Amino acid sequence: MNGVSGRMGYRQHLVRSILAIREQGGVELSDGRRVQVEPILVGRSEAKLAELAAKHGIEHWSTDLDAVLADPRWSIYSDFLVTKARAAAIRKAIAAGKAIYTEKPTAETFEEALELARLATDAGVKNGVVHDKLYLPGLQKLKRLVDSGFFGRILSVRGEFGYWVFEGDWQPAQRPSWNYRAEDGGGIVVDMFPHWSYVLENLFGRVESVYARAVTHIPERSDEKGEPYAATADDAAYAVFELEGGIIAQLNSSWTVRVNRDELVEFQVDGTHGSAVAGLFGCKIQPRNATPKPVWNPDLADTHDYDDDWIDVPTNDVFENGFKTQWEQFIRHVAEDAPHPYDFLAGARGMLLAEQGLASSRSGRRLELPEVTLDTDLDGTEADREMLAGTPAGR
Repeated sequence: MNGVSGRMGYRQHLVRSILAIREQGGVELSDGRRVQVEPILVGRSEAKLAELAAKHGIEHWSTDLDAVLADPRWSIYSDFLVTKARAAAIRKAIAAGKAIYTEKPTAETFEEALELARLATDAGVKNGVVHDKLYLPGLQKLKRLVDSGFFGRILSVRGEFGYWVFEGDWQPAQRPSWNYRAEDGGGIVVDMFPHWSYVLENLFGRVESVYARAVTHIPERSDEKGEPYAATADDAAYAVFELEGGIIAQLNSSWTVRVNRDELVEFQVDGTHGSAVAGLFGCKIQPRNATPKPVWNPDLADTHDYDDDWIDVPTNDVFENGFKTQWEQFIRHVAEDAPHPYDFLAGARGMLLAEQGLASSRSGRRLELPEVTLDTDLDGTEADREMLAGTPAGR
């Protein structure tokens, strides 16, 4: 586990996933056997690694990544580094023949992310990318509605994600300062568009085009030491995605918004037969035959309680932590070749959407997204180079 001292690597991947799996006695396979996990913590700081290992009863830790990759005891490499450092470490893990499970984005550019997918495929190593949002209880309920045909023909998706991240001067920021420096791999487009890529793709259909506006609303923030710095990365993005089948998705992503909704992320899906609003945990519906008939009248106050017209979808299943659930799925993939579709190629599709979103913002144009396969080559022709630069031929 490389980079596990960071917030996400520590809380979600080490404590709530791997240690929880170890405590429950491992992962059950399809034939009833169980496979146990044993982590080795890897990082740059001996003091931090020793402290984490002692705190959680972990025997193994090291500051020498190359030595750990060369050791046949360790079969899975997992990466929670900052984005700038990730691709180089993954290349080493591929060369060492390890199965690889990583946070996203998998690389800083689409071309590099696609190259990693090709390298992993050629080397025959199993690989997976975190798709945690798909495992949220609210989105699992939403997926059930989609699969059941509840919506009829889906027309649109509207999503709101975000919260106010403090600037770090009079109150410490709740996100690391590198998130707001483009030169360090920061920015909300690179952070969130890979999520939106797999959420939209797996629930509604492939993203075929994007029109986006990425902005830096707060140009100066203060770092972890209280020192001011220039915020060079986008802290908000407003986007329209066209999906296969004619579905239109509008998603706002912002670290400069104050929350006035039930949860930090919400998706409203409208269809001919009904609508739904899903968040992290909750999901509510309004079928066609229970839809009110509003009438616009600015001269009279509207006393109708529209929130009361929605019906809660029951929690009639057990939803574990999504990070843990996907870890178990990937471990089964490694141990017995169980399906795990969320691979490096899916990660490359997410990075392409982020790149095209930023290119759209620079150019002010709607940009199309080609279907991504291992054979995709987007830098071989002038038209491809123009598309990735945000000036597509013929527009």
